[in-house]
Amino acid sequence: MAIHLTRDLENLKKELLLVGSLVEDATNKAIIALTDRRPELAAEVIRSDRDVDDREVLVEEECLKLLALHQPVATDLRFVIAVLKVNNDLERVGDLAGNIASRAQFFSVHPTVVIPEDISTMAHDTRGMLRESLNALIHLNTDLARQVLREDEAVDARHAKIFSLVETKLIDLEKPDDIKAQVQLLSVSRCLERIADLATNIAEDVIFMVDAEVVRHRSW
Repeated sequence: MAIHLTRDLENLKKELLLVGSLVEDATNKAIIALTDRRPELAAEVIRSDRDVDDREVLVEEECLKLLALHQPVATDLRFVIAVLKVNNDLERVGDLAGNIASRAQFFSVHPTVVIPEDISTMAHDTRGMLRESLNALIHLNTDLARQVLREDEAVDARHAKIFSLVETKLIDLEKPDDIKAQVQLLSVSRCLERIADLATNIAEDVIFMVDAEVVRHRSW
């Protein structure tokens, strides 16, 4: 029975890492589509969201099957619970990548709209947090997971700055297209900020999985 449990846990981990790989790839492509004005890449990201959704359902079903068949305890139980939570967070990251891709399509037909450097910096930092959280998961590295938690504050500050910039610009704008462009920029910033939050959630789940320590709602 223990052999079967170990095998099923390993298969579950592989399936979760596949979801993570799909989501990370979608996020990277969405950001490139935005910054390089590539609508065809944005369309690819939007199409790929269905694959992420299907994989998310599969992982959830495998978790429930494993709980029913093996009734794991202690470390194994924490692992399955963490997988359920991370799986859901990854699916939401995939949705946000799709949202960024949709905004990228908008900017590809509005070449005169300048994408602020702060957006590019925020995208770079957010992508790094997502990659680090997934590496922490793969290697069960709590030091790396705690580093992700510390990095979230910088992304939040960048989002607040972009919000203030957009708010200031909206005061002087009159043309509907100009106003829409600023709202779209703010939407991109919000999506990136949410991806960073979800990467933080994954890092918190890694710490819970390895150390049985709940670190939600703490200041870092």
